[in-house]
This record gives sequence, structure tokens and C-alpha cells, in this order.
Amino acid sequence: MSLPQPVPPSWKDLGKSSNDLLGKDFPIHGTSLEVKTKTPSNVTFKVAGQRDSKTSHINGDVEAKYVDPKNGLTFTQAWTTANALRTQVELDNQIAKGLKLDLTTTLLPDKGHKSALLNTVYKQPGLHSRAFLDVFKGPTFTADTVLGRDGFLLGAEASYNVTDGAITRYAAAAGFSAPEYAVTLHGLGNFNTFAASYYHRVSRDVEAGAKAVYDHKATTSNVSLEVGAKAYLDSAAFVKAKINSSGLLILGYTQALRPGVKASFGLALDTQKLNDTSPIGPAHKVGASFTFEG
Repeated sequence: MSLPQPVPPSWKDLGKSSNDLLGKDFPIHGTSLEVKTKTPSNVTFKVAGQRDSKTSHINGDVEAKYVDPKNGLTFTQAWTTANALRTQVELDNQIAKGLKLDLTTTLLPDKGHKSALLNTVYKQPGLHSRAFLDVFKGPTFTADTVLGRDGFLLGAEASYNVTDGAITRYAAAAGFSAPEYAVTLHGLGNFNTFAASYYHRVSRDVEAGAKAVYDHKATTSNVSLEVGAKAYLDSAAFVKAKINSSGLLILGYTQALRPGVKASFGLALDTQKLNDTSPIGPAHKVGASFTFEG
């Protein structure tokens, strides 16, 4: 008798453990600040901003989110420094068990630009399926599905332009996920790009991962490789390091200063330009990120 199957990850979360290890907690592009508070009436406010170290531009947004767990309703309203108004309405587990409906709209009054994305998500043991309809672009219909059984995962994605009557994008992926490790293979961009990633929890305090990407349209090296690791110093701090095949070494340090307060620092070094007295372009980068949550 087979064991009950869990709900597999969504298409975008295939390979998430490796992507998070290699992509998160490396604030090297500037300084960012995020403040999040929650009221007793289930309303969450978030203010976030980032200063780009290259352009010195400051981008930010303010967001309010209301959650009604009893009726499965979530309403989110955001306003950015680009004068974009973003609204999201979610309805979860009300029409059918495992079905979630989501409408996301964006309006830029200055430019007269608008967008509307209608999303549906259906989750059951062994199945995670999503569908998206971009109302004003095309319209374009995108669907993806992930099947899972005993740790094995198989997924596919396709986009269809309703006006042109043509499939504009397709991709597929396969993988295996266990509590201590995960392996994922992707065929992306109409199978013009292939990616392989792995994640391994070596011990309670050490994680490691790598990702290789092959792009036969690339003008330089067709294969790029990135490897990284994460080590917990104690219950409140960890360090991360990664290096890619271009010689870029990136280091990160994250410290929980107190409950709800976290600081992260990042440093990027171009190892091929360490001895250059006047390197062309920004050879090295530093950054920081601060998060307050209460």
C-alpha cells in the first residue's frame, strides 16, 4: 500500500532549495530596508526601499494586506515610487478544495499603462497545476503542471497567444526531492536553454548546492557554473559564499539582532581583476539589507 502523496511544489518552485541557496541573502547591489508590521485586525503593512549602488536611484513601495482566513480572502494594495498602483485579490479554498483564484492588476496613471493577470491554482496530493491569463497582453494564456510521486517530480509549462493562435513558449522539468537533498533538470526557452541544479543538506549546520546552465545561443561560453555553501554560526547567524565560472566570488553574512530584526551584508569580488589597479567597470561591490518585522 503506497503512502499518501504530498502536494508537489509549483512549477516556479522546482529547484527552489538550490535557487534560494545561490540567490538569497547576497545584498550586493545597494542598500535595502524593509519594515513590516501587523495589526490585531489581520492587516499587514510593509514599507520597502532600495538604493541602487550603480545608479544611486532609490526605489520603494508601500503595501497594505488584509487577510480574512474564515472566508479565504486576501486583499493587497501597493503603491510604488514609480507611481504604479498594484491591486491583488485572492480567494482560496472557497469554490472547491485546493482551488485558488487570484486577480492582479497594475495601473500606471502617468503613462496610461495597465495590466491584468487572472491566475488559478489547483493543488491536490501528487498534483500542482496553475493557469494564467494576461488579459491585455495578447491575450496570453499560460499553464503549468507538476506531478509528484515518492519524491519524483515531473513538470511542464506552455504559453499560448490567443490572438495569433500560436504557442509562444514551452518548457519541461524533472527532478527528485528528499529531505536531505534535491536534484532538478530544466529545459527552458523552447528547449534552447538547459539547467541542472542540486541541493544537499550536509549536516544540521551546513548546506551546499550548485547550478549549471547551458545556452546554445550564448555568444561566449555556452555553459555557466555556480557553486555555493551556507554555514550556520549559531542559532542567530549564518554565512554564505558562492563563486561562478566567470570568477565572481560573492560572500554574505546575516545576523538576527533580536526577534524581528535582521541585518545582512554582502561583498562581491571579481577574482579576475584583483590585481588590476584601474579595472574597467565596477569590479567589486558591497551592499547591506535591514529587515524589521513586528
